[in-house]
This record gives sequence, C-alpha cells and structure tokens, in this order.
Amino acid sequence: MANLKETRNRIASVKSTMQITSAMKMVSAAKLKRAQDAVTRMRPYAEKLQEILVNLTSGTEDDGEGAYSTVRSEEKILIVAVTSNRGLCGGFNAAITKRCLTLANGEYASKDLSFLCIGKKGGEFLANRGLNVIKTEIELYSELTFENTAPIATEVMEEFVAGNYDKVVLVYNQFKNAAVQVVQNEQFLPVVAEESDDVVNAVDYIYEPNKEDIITELIPKSLKTQFYKAILDSVAGEHGARMTAMHKATDNAKDLADRLTLEYNKARQAAITTEILEIVGGAEALKG
Repeated sequence: MANLKETRNRIASVKSTMQITSAMKMVSAAKLKRAQDAVTRMRPYAEKLQEILVNLTSGTEDDGEGAYSTVRSEEKILIVAVTSNRGLCGGFNAAITKRCLTLANGEYASKDLSFLCIGKKGGEFLANRGLNVIKTEIELYSELTFENTAPIATEVMEEFVAGNYDKVVLVYNQFKNAAVQVVQNEQFLPVVAEESDDVVNAVDYIYEPNKEDIITELIPKSLKTQFYKAILDSVAGEHGARMTAMHKATDNAKDLADRLTLEYNKARQAAITTEILEIVGGAEALKG
C-alpha cells in the first residue's frame, strides 16, 4: 500500500505541475500576440530607415555627424547581448550566451571585449564566466517603450563617438514565429553600407532643407530605432519560446500522469487480486 500511496502522490504532483505549465502557456500566448504585433509594425519602418541611413552615411565625411560611420581599427569591442529576465523559455537565453562565448573565444578573442547585457539571465551567465560585463539592464522590460530604450542607445552611441569603443555589435534573437527564433549578431556601429551589386539600393535623395540638417536628425533616430527593434524582436521571441516550452512541458506532464495512472491502476488491481485470493484461501482452510 505504501507504493500505491507514493504513486498517488506523484500523480497529484504531476497534475499540479501540468496546471502551472498550462497557465504559463496561455499567458505567454497572450503576451506573444501583443509583442508580435509591435515588432511587425516596427520592422518595415526600421528597415526603410536603415536603408536611408546607409545611403546618407556612405557619402559623409568622418567628422561631425559622420562620426557614427567612422571605421577604426577594431581593438575595443562592445557586444550588446539581449536576453530575458526570466527562464523557463527553452533554449532562448542559452542561444544568446552561446553565441557571445563563441565570439569571445573566436573572432574577438584577441580584442578588448566588453558586454552590455539587456536582461538578467545574460548578465549573470557572462559575469560568471569571467567576461567583462560593464552593465546589466534589468528594469527595461517592466515598461518597454521607445522612450525608455532610447537613453541606453544614446549612451552606446556616445561611447562610440568618444572612441571608447571601435565597434558595437547587437546579439539578439530575431523573431520568426512562435517556434523559431534566429540568433543575430548585427553590427550596430559604425554604420557601413553593405556590399551589393543591386543598383536599386543606390538612391539619389533630394534633401530638404539640406543634407546636414537631415543627417543631424535622422542618423541618431535611425540608430535608436534599430536598437529598439532588436529588443522588440527579442521580447517577441522570448514569449514564443516560452509558449512553445510550456506547451511541450504540459504535453510531457500529461503523458507522465497517464503512465503513472496506468501503473497505479495495475498495482491496485494486483493488490485487490491478492486480497481476494487470501480471503478465498482462508475460507477454504476453514471448510477443511
């Protein structure tokens, strides 16, 4: 009977866990819809603004507003790692930290490498590995807006212009769908034109009032928009990854509960059969 009681307790525990994971799945699904809508609306605007930005900076001299496109010898590198504050989202955070370690031990192994972490999980992991984490932004996710994200992007841009960093790279999960997130390591600064044979991208813009004023306003805004889009992508990917992980956890808990219930029923049936045989045997002995 002790074995039956233990199995019964395990079934209750698994069913309780299944209720939690199912609730977490539904919460993530609701949050995913809002996050997906936000990144879907932002993405076309950010991509077009980035295209204009590259065209503007390609012909700008390395002074004043052209400081954001200054290409220097890559000695001091800043990686902005975007993770989440919470776990239970499958391999979402692990994919980012793994990419950061790959860059730290590979391409940037001989560089002066620093990390700015957006999200608690990435900051903890990289700091525990002995990497130079200069700052971890945790409170940003409590109210994620462009206005709250812009100061962080501005700080990074000012550090680059001041020469404290020669290159800034964003490492984040790009949202594809609820089940797929693609790790991106995207160059944030300096702004450089991508090599392409496609002449369609070469646009001769008409500037009003003048090119200098447009650049002064557009380049910082475009960079802040790119930064914000990367974080929106990551947030949508996080909710998608958590929803998928909790869906699998719920299915696994259901399978385990069914298997334990079957074992419990078999054990109980065997116990009942044994008791019946003992009673019959006792009755026969009394007759004898």
